[in-house]
Amino acid sequence: MWLHLRRPTLLRQLRRPTLRRVYGVPIVVLPEVHDPVVFRTGKFLARAVSEAPMPAATEGGEPPFALDMGTGSGIAALVAARRGYRVIAVDISPVAVRCARANVLINDAQNTVRILQGDLFAPVHGKQFDLVTFNPPFFRGEPRNQGDIGWRSTDVIERFAAGLSSVLRPDGRALIVFSSDGDASGLLSTLQQNGFTVGVLMQHNLGNEVLTVYTARRHTNIRERPS
Repeated sequence: MWLHLRRPTLLRQLRRPTLRRVYGVPIVVLPEVHDPVVFRTGKFLARAVSEAPMPAATEGGEPPFALDMGTGSGIAALVAARRGYRVIAVDISPVAVRCARANVLINDAQNTVRILQGDLFAPVHGKQFDLVTFNPPFFRGEPRNQGDIGWRSTDVIERFAAGLSSVLRPDGRALIVFSSDGDASGLLSTLQQNGFTVGVLMQHNLGNEVLTVYTARRHTNIRERPS
């Protein structure tokens, strides 16, 4: 209902590049890239990144390493970089990759954020991260066009859960934002079946939907309440 009422205004916004500022980070959002403010999940995930505890630096003094999966505009990656992470951000959409790379330049983050194009973990094979963030498609089905890739998929959740352990360090964690409009129970059971303990980091009730940032770890010593 909320989207239906705002449809004329949203369509005008989504058909042209839009300037946003999210938690102090300036970004441009190109057409066919999910606007983190309009669709709210991107902004909420960035908030989780900004508030979640930071892991300690390595013994050699290296900063922690983060992977932002399905980066879109790159907002979560940029917030992570501002917190002190070195970041690799991945998206399958070439438009999203161009958008995220532009935002890296806008924020002078070339030394801390690297944007790669590819399908899930393929571009980071052999690497491991302290933090993995993901804003996945919520709905089941074949994407109808390029702009629908971020909304709809037949198997992204399953492939993400199956590959997560290969990129997550033993004491690392994943933050995954999801909407009550999607199959949240399917997400949770898939992660659990792949050996992860899942908890709730934060929730936001928007009236028409509830957004949740879940945390997934390979061990059970978590402070977030179990889901």
